Amino acid sequence: MKKPESPRIFRLLLPAMDLDRSQRFYESLFQTRGRRVGGGRVYVDCGSVILGLLDCSTVDPSERSSPTEAVYFATRDLEGLHRRARRLFCLAPGLIHNDPANPAGEMVVRPWGERSFYAADPTGNPLCFVDAETLFTGTAAQVADLARGELRRSSSPTVHRTPGSRSRTKTRTVG
Repeated sequence: MKKPESPRIFRLLLPAMDLDRSQRFYESLFQTRGRRVGGGRVYVDCGSVILGLLDCSTVDPSERSSPTEAVYFATRDLEGLHRRARRLFCLAPGLIHNDPANPAGEMVVRPWGERSFYAADPTGNPLCFVDAETLFTGTAAQVADLARGELRRSSSPTVHRTPGSRSRTKTRTVG
């Protein structure tokens, strides 16, 4: 018997208080063009998933929804994205898990092994950008390493196979 195919995410919508400003923000940050598709929406291609920006400027504030957790993006150019985010003044303030070793807006290796930084778009939607070479995808090996605390303690990179990848992916760790 064939295992049923899991649904896949093809589009994710984020609210935008100022659709024009949000479109310019994402175009500048991602260095790609968005496209107006009608209905107060702009679509930005992000790999196989479309990031949709939905104009919510006329929606009553009590009826607006927004993500409570960051939307995570994998990138092979974390440094370039971080530079552009800095220029756009959108880097997140504060600390992750109140840990001084984890400033949200800086590129650091997190306790779970991802090298990342956090930001916010013009509407305040939380974003996280992760080095594609360090994705924590919840593989059995990654979970075991995390449970043992090895991702945080180890000073040498561990290697994990990212699901669907052809090559092995390095997971950088902090000492």
